[in-house]
Amino acid sequence: MKYGVLAFGDSITNGGGELQWGVALQSWALWTARALGLPYTSYALDGAGAADVAGRQIADFRERSADPGARYDVGALYVGANDVRALDWNAAAFERDFREALGFVAERSDRALAVTIPRALGVPPAGAKVDQANAIVEAAARDTGALVVDLSEFGGRRYVMADHVHPTAFGQIAIACKALEVLAADGLEPRADPWSMVTWEETRLGRLRGDLTYAWRATKERAKALRNVPHWSL
Repeated sequence: MKYGVLAFGDSITNGGGELQWGVALQSWALWTARALGLPYTSYALDGAGAADVAGRQIADFRERSADPGARYDVGALYVGANDVRALDWNAAAFERDFREALGFVAERSDRALAVTIPRALGVPPAGAKVDQANAIVEAAARDTGALVVDLSEFGGRRYVMADHVHPTAFGQIAIACKALEVLAADGLEPRADPWSMVTWEETRLGRLRGDLTYAWRATKERAKALRNVPHWSL
């Protein structure tokens, strides 16, 4: 027996947040599970880095799982945004912890997903650290046989919030669609399109309000960066 989709990561995978045109903000990994018609289990935590996955989240799995030896159809790992945005970024430590976490996921899953980080992450952008982290993610995926979900060019007003970090409700669905494309190419076809599970209606006034709200929040994020106020965690 397999238990569906198993997920680890930070708040991007944990999910939750404000509605977008009435669509709830749910985890991309949950949307992936729903599209595959599979159960979903997550140990993701807000503010997590690779060390938190390798340490606390895996420990939580071992302590809380009703079947610690269970296998899963899909394992999902998306972490690193908090690592690259930190002032004390340490590529060697990230590689050690990410490899440990991905190895754990791959051992328990028929297919493991390793997700890369958008290059335009953060205000100000995290810069070259993102490419360093993505190279680590891709190398670890090759060594473990994991599938890579490439988000390096992911972004845009509709899909990412004003902090240029957190996906919007539509962004989470878009990430799920990218994950489903990768799984389908490996032989695991989805049973439904996540976009078919939501409905919304946009209005001109609503778009104007949304654009004004986004502009205001973007201005706050830039001001925060100029004051060197620490970024809020994922």
